[in-house]
Amino acid sequence: MLSWDEEVTPVKAPAATAAPAPGAIAPALAPAIAPAIGQATFANVALDPALMASAPVAPPAAPAEPQRRVNAADKRIINGQTDVNQLVPFKYKWAWDKYLAGCANHWMPQEINMQRDIELWKNPNGLTDDERRLVTRNLGFFVTADSLAANNIVLGTYRHITAPECRQYLLRQAFEEAIHTHAYQYIVESLGLDEGEIFNAYHEVKSIRDKDEFLIPFIDTLTDPQFSTGTLETDQTLLKSLIVFACLMEGLFFYVGFTQILALGRQNKMMGAAEQYQYILRDESMHCNFGIDLINTIKLENPHLWTPAFRDEIKALFLQAVELEYRYAEDTMPRGVLGLNAPMFKGYLRFIANRRAQQIGLDVLYAQEENPFPWMSEMIDLKKERNFFETRVIEYQTGGALNWE
Repeated sequence: MLSWDEEVTPVKAPAATAAPAPGAIAPALAPAIAPAIGQATFANVALDPALMASAPVAPPAAPAEPQRRVNAADKRIINGQTDVNQLVPFKYKWAWDKYLAGCANHWMPQEINMQRDIELWKNPNGLTDDERRLVTRNLGFFVTADSLAANNIVLGTYRHITAPECRQYLLRQAFEEAIHTHAYQYIVESLGLDEGEIFNAYHEVKSIRDKDEFLIPFIDTLTDPQFSTGTLETDQTLLKSLIVFACLMEGLFFYVGFTQILALGRQNKMMGAAEQYQYILRDESMHCNFGIDLINTIKLENPHLWTPAFRDEIKALFLQAVELEYRYAEDTMPRGVLGLNAPMFKGYLRFIANRRAQQIGLDVLYAQEENPFPWMSEMIDLKKERNFFETRVIEYQTGGALNWE
């Protein structure tokens, strides 16, 4: 290593060499053309014009073609070739509009005052045993359900969607799933519930585990690093997964739990938890609607995917999902509670399944089913500014009011 205190010995200049004769090859250049004309000795050897004419000459490099600008008409939801980093020009404006609506609906769990819930839960006479079972079973499903949904988006669906407007919404949706998981954890923590029992319910409670085991194979397929779209089989696999998560998970599996907790709130019980469920219901309704728009656009762009055999497969999944959610309803409320009972949910789930099926172009699955809970539609239409249960206690600090010191 050189030290600044050391004496540096000057390097002697190399001895001058005679210039090569005209027409001769300098020794330093010989290796560069040796492959072209064989292993001849090059020093001081004149070039043979005939020999040099036979040497291959590389064609001049073509000038780089300028990157073509994105044309909105060229965009595709799947298997697109346009630049996914360029949000505009928009082709799927409906996706961008849903992203903006999601941002406008932003909320955080800490906005909700849980004090009345805590007092009610700790009061031995505050809730019946059936009501307490309903709450803990609900949380046992939901604390991991939204994590499954988020992982499916971030690790699977997102990388297979090639429309940047739709990707933008998926990022917002994944964030909302994180907020929902936060909300359930906030309820569990506020009530002082056994976290080990609640967070392991999806392993230990059969009605919850069965629903998750129905979903997990679809997550595993899309998150497999070897999976990619581009064939009939793989494109149908992606489409099937989108249908399962939009129509069956977020569009069906959540509705027994939502109805039960919101029914508690309607009776002035667990009102803090009920308000959070109401905001979550609004978010999930938008997730479901976005997913259905995504599905229908993929069908429009790829009509060859919507085969009779594929439709039959989707119908079978709908029927299986309805049965799984009904078993969950029976488990969460083995006896009537809050004016609700499991048989009422059988009709409700069939009503919802019919609606979801029609929204993606399938025939009605069950005849003559009506909605036994019309008040649930009012809950979905909640506006952010409306304080339904009058329990919100925290306001946002706007950007103009922030103190950066």
